[in-house]
Amino acid sequence: MAGLPRRIIKETQRLLTEPVPGIKTEPDESNARYFHVVIAGPQYSPFEGGTFKLELFLPEEYPVAAPKVRFMTKIYHPNVDKLGRICLDILKARAWTRLYAMNNI
Repeated sequence: MAGLPRRIIKETQRLLTEPVPGIKTEPDESNARYFHVVIAGPQYSPFEGGTFKLELFLPEEYPVAAPKVRFMTKIYHPNVDKLGRICLDILKARAWTRLYAMNNI
């Protein structure tokens, strides 16, 4: 993880030591900004029992720029396009920058 910002190192270590229930996150061996993610379908939802694979990439500008997330598992959801990219306004540059600024005042 040499050459990475301290924030990414700290967040990665936290994900590995304190995993979120139902979410498995693993940094890629060749690129510490790239993560393999597996999410269990939430209980009592149409996705219950499902396993969903995603890829997550932290761009050079992170945390000022939003992470890039893509479902590798085919999924039908109004906020996921046919290539698996998450389409939420909060992940757009302008909204993400405002959110980042509000949380770092």
